[in-house]
Amino acid sequence: MSGTPSTASAPTGFRVSLPSLRLGWLRRFGVAVLTLATLVLVWEAGVRIFAVPRFILPAPSAVWTETIAVGPALFVDLRATLTTVVGGYIVAILVAFPIAVAISSSRAASSAIYPLLLVKQSIPVVALAPILTVVMGTGESARITITALIAIFPLVVGMATGLSAAPRELLELSASMKASWFKRLVDIRLPCAVPHIFGALKVAIGLALIGAVVAEFVAAERGLGYLIYSSTAYFRLPVAFGAMLVLSCMGMLLFQAVVLAERIFFPWAVGREEDPA
Repeated sequence: MSGTPSTASAPTGFRVSLPSLRLGWLRRFGVAVLTLATLVLVWEAGVRIFAVPRFILPAPSAVWTETIAVGPALFVDLRATLTTVVGGYIVAILVAFPIAVAISSSRAASSAIYPLLLVKQSIPVVALAPILTVVMGTGESARITITALIAIFPLVVGMATGLSAAPRELLELSASMKASWFKRLVDIRLPCAVPHIFGALKVAIGLALIGAVVAEFVAAERGLGYLIYSSTAYFRLPVAFGAMLVLSCMGMLLFQAVVLAERIFFPWAVGREEDPA
């Protein structure tokens, strides 16, 4: 008899929480869609009422019509930008991780590397991009390098912070049990660093998108950044606005992909902000 209440209460809690989570998600999604639709309607009405010229501020209807008229070429530009973003993002992660490990493991390495990172971060990528283009050419490698450079700083800082956040008691205990440096890194430091790492990954994916667009402004024949640059040069502002909207959608999808990866592979590291209680 004592086991009956607990058995019955577990499904009840599940039945209550799951609809609550779905309702909360639908409420947030509905508010976002309603806000966006209101802004679009106000934009369209304002342009029509005040007769704003198209080359200054196009109406959303004009943006939609002329962007669709670009046709398959838009998907070619989309693929080119996505390739640069993903390539630069992966390169930034591969470079940032060993640097973060070195910084979190040695004070000497931290003192030597951090000033160089700050010098790199203080140089605007817009100023650095033309120099890299001259040195590396106008190929994909230059654009990926520019993208990686702008995304690497938050990755190093976030990863190093997370790797340094491991409880010292656990590290000392594992050292007393003759655990190797690599085993302490894998079993203690990395699990503690997961929330910080994914926080840095979320920031870096947006910066990678910015870096890709800047690189396409400087040296590219394809890409959404190049489409924006060439469209504004010929006063085709509706197409430029359309490319910017596509870029924003790409950024949101890439960000959500990082969030989804965290929820799938490290669900224990995700906060409980969606708890219905």
